[in-house]
Formats: sequence, C-alpha cells, structure tokens
Amino acid sequence: MPESKPVIGLSWQPQLPIPSLKTTNGSHPKPQIEASTSTVWKSSLELVDGLLVPPNDPRKLNKLLRKQVKDTAGEKWFNMPAQTITPELQKDLQLLKVGTVVDSPLDFFSGRLTKKERKATLADELLSDQNLASYRKRKVREIEEQNRPAGNEKWKIKSNSRKWAKERRIY
Repeated sequence: MPESKPVIGLSWQPQLPIPSLKTTNGSHPKPQIEASTSTVWKSSLELVDGLLVPPNDPRKLNKLLRKQVKDTAGEKWFNMPAQTITPELQKDLQLLKVGTVVDSPLDFFSGRLTKKERKATLADELLSDQNLASYRKRKVREIEEQNRPAGNEKWKIKSNSRKWAKERRIY
C-alpha cells in the first residue's frame, strides 16, 4: 500500500491509464485501454487530469473567456466590481427613474407643490422639506445628548464662575 506523504508546496502527478493485460488465444498479450478510465478518449471540452483543455474553436474560446471575465462597472467606473441587482434594489432603481410625477387633477391646489417649491433633484426636495428638517434636527439632538459626557453640569458652573471672576477683576 502506498503511504501518503505530506505534500509541501504544489505538486501534480498525471493520472495515466494502466493498460489491462488480457491474453486471447494464448498469443502475445495486447494492451487494451478502457475508454471509461482513459483520459485520451475524452472530448477536448472535458477535464483532463483536473485541468481544462481549451477548445480549438475560436468562437467557443472567446465565449469561455467572456464567462471568466469578472463583471465590472466599466472603464468609466475604474473597473469597480459590478453590483448584483436584487429585487429590492430593482424596485429602488425604478422609483428613482420615475422622474417628473404628473399630478392628478383631483389634487388641484391642496396637496400639490408649486413650481417654486419643486427642486431639480429628489435630494434637494428632501433637504428643503420642513417636516424632514425638523425630524433630522431632532435626531441629531438625540444623538448629541447620548454622546455628551455625563458631567455636563460642571461646565455650566465653571462658565458662571469665570463670569464672576471677570466681574471681580474689573474695578
């Protein structure tokens, strides 16, 4: 039984078919190679010893090379990897592609924005919205309160004592 030796680095050994020795009619033995175990009889597209033999046809070769190329966003995006589009992302992209929304005549003047209130982009409209601005300010205040140090009364006392010290210095 061959013992398995620890492999250091890379190693590769070809798997050669072992011809079966069968004697027929007592004459000299003829080596017969079975088609199922031989790597010689496999088509050029199949794996040979764990390696891919490239096809001879240039069209098939180009198709294979195109499959192997990683999807990128393109030269203009510095060949960044392309993003996989999920159904959620597809819906978001469709919403952003909508563009100008035509108001229905039922709304009339009650819920419609005037031309002056309309902005060029969706981001500008969100930034100019008063409800959203108050929400943003409130959230920023909450975050600042959480991040404020625990002894915030001390700086108030310190500032008052500085004012009194200034008043005492003035004669």
